Order: sequence, then structure tokens, then C-alpha cells
Amino acid sequence: MIPLRPPASRDASELSDAQELERAIDRSFAVPVSALGGAALMVVLVALFSSSSGAATLPPGGVVTTLVDRLPGVSVATSLSERQQAVLLQIRLPRMVLGMLVGAALGMAGAAFQGVFRNPLADPYLLGVSAGAGFGAVLALGFGLDLGWGPFAAVPAAAFVGALVAVTASALVARGSFSSPATLLLSGVAMAALFSAAQTFALSKLDETRAREVLSWLFGRLATSGWDQVVLLGPYVAVCGGILLAHRRHLDVLRVGDDEARALGLDPARSRLVVIIAATLLTAAAVSVSGLIAFVGLVVPHMVRLVASHSYRVILPVSALVGAALLAGVDVGARTLVAPAELPVGVITALVGAPVFALVLRRSHGRA
Repeated sequence: MIPLRPPASRDASELSDAQELERAIDRSFAVPVSALGGAALMVVLVALFSSSSGAATLPPGGVVTTLVDRLPGVSVATSLSERQQAVLLQIRLPRMVLGMLVGAALGMAGAAFQGVFRNPLADPYLLGVSAGAGFGAVLALGFGLDLGWGPFAAVPAAAFVGALVAVTASALVARGSFSSPATLLLSGVAMAALFSAAQTFALSKLDETRAREVLSWLFGRLATSGWDQVVLLGPYVAVCGGILLAHRRHLDVLRVGDDEARALGLDPARSRLVVIIAATLLTAAAVSVSGLIAFVGLVVPHMVRLVASHSYRVILPVSALVGAALLAGVDVGARTLVAPAELPVGVITALVGAPVFALVLRRSHGRA
């Protein structure tokens, strides 16, 4: 937790008011253990369900014993055959972990953007991240640009670079005005429109086969051929997610206004800059390996806010857990609903997310 200190130049009365405000925020936004425990239990149950479900159903007991047997210094007999163990460890488990990482990344990024912009409609694709990533993927898939190096594949590398270019352009248009969320928000909308137009133009120049491949990526997917994509995304989730969690108290303070935040010794523009950079890198990394998966970063923070707490000390970590469970669960439906074919994950999240979001808004309005 990063401490907030009132400036030394404040007089005694201002210092006392600032300290009282900080204590009030601490009392109002205590982290409920039940929310974290419930979300963690949800992740465990979805992980077991995802590992067991698919074209070849695996017994849950065998899945558990196989995973326990893989722990260092532990030897447990498992009921799974060698072929079933290969399906679990080389195909199903990497995909499940990738889905959880992407869901956690989008959930945290969505909560961070909603907090930093003080806008409940903000989502991880706010600053043109999706449009920039889509444009980069269109170039890589459609025109065969070799942008990969080492373990990085061409499409994730191009999507990641495209997302960063779009966000950088949004920041330049806003002239670095991170003290004005509205300015940065509008510049992001403009860049999203520009890169979406470029993406559509590039897509129109492709032949049917390449265009179908590009659209498959744009709809969102979690197809993986091992642990490579998990290894790529994992460090971004750990580092950028850690930065966002370290600034969750700042987001609570920013809710009461910039003047009050300054009274507590917080620089609003600097905090917004750090949060936006971390959330953008997190989103770009997730999009680069999964394509465009809608509604996770928008719906999950609202659900957590409605059920658990309005404090970002709760919303950020619980959104990560709920987002991980949600996307891993949705992926089970993508793999099984039309088996042996597969539905795009982004299509299912949109079909499920839109009515859920409408219900959440209706309930929130009723409570208000």
C-alpha cells in the first residue's frame, strides 16, 4: 500500500482535516475477506470444471490427483490414462490458464479505467487499444509482416505494437493532459475511430481466405498450442497488475475530487498517468494473445461494485478473480456448445455480457 501524506506546508487545521478525511476513507472502504474468499472459491470451481469439460470428458477426481501428483515432492496415484494426462497438461490446462490470465487482465484494466476516468462506462478498449491492436493484427495476418522475434509470434507482436501506437497517439492528441480525464477520453475516442477506419480499409484489400482468418482473430479466441502464450502474458499480468493493485487506494482518493486528493498529498495527474500506462500495457498484452474479447472489462467491475463494495481496494483484486473465472467458464461454452466446431469467445462474451450489463444497470438504478 502506498501511503498518502498531507504536504508539510499545510497549517494545523488543514492537516487535521486531511487526516480525518483519510481516516474516513479507511473506515468506509475496508476490504471484506468474504468477497475475496468467495471470488477465489469461484476461480477454483471454474478451473476444475474447465479442466474436466470438453470433447473428451475427464473425471474431476482424476484431474485433481494428476495435478497434485505434479507438485514437487508429492506422489499420488491418478486414474487418468497417459493420453488423458497429455490432453489435460498439454492442451486443456494451458488454455484454461491463458483464459484466466486474459480475464484477470481485462477485469483489472476495466476497473482501473473506470476509476481513473470516474466513468462507469469506461472499459479496457477506451483509448483506442482495440482498434490499434486490430489494425496491427490485420497487417500481420493479411500481409504477412514478420514482426515476431524469439518466442513472440508475428500476430501478438503486431497487435501489441498497434495498441501502444494508438494509445500513444491518444496521449499526444491530449497533450499529456492527464489532469483532465475528459480530454484524454475524447482523444481516445478519436484515435479509436481513426484506427478502426484504417483496419476496415486494410481488411477490404484482403482476399477471402485471409479476411476470414483476420475476422476469426478479431472475434476473440483462446486457441493455444502449449504454454508459450501463457509465458508471454504472465509477466505483464504480474507486473502491471501489481502496479494497479498498489494504486487502488489512489483510485479511492481520486473519487472525492482532485482538490481533496491534493490535500492528502496525492498528485492526481501523476497517479492517473501511472494507472493509465499500467492498464494500457495490461490490455495490450491481453489483446495481443486473445484478440478482441468484449464486455469482460466493462461488466465485471460493475458486478463486483454491485455485490461486494464500491471501494477500489475491493473492486480491483476481486475483478481480477471474477474476470478470470468468467472467461474460463465462457471458454468451456465456446469449446462445447457446437462441438466439434468452436465458437469465438468474444461472441459469447458479447451475447452474455450485454443482457447482464443491462440487468446490472437496472439494479444499480433501482438501488440509487
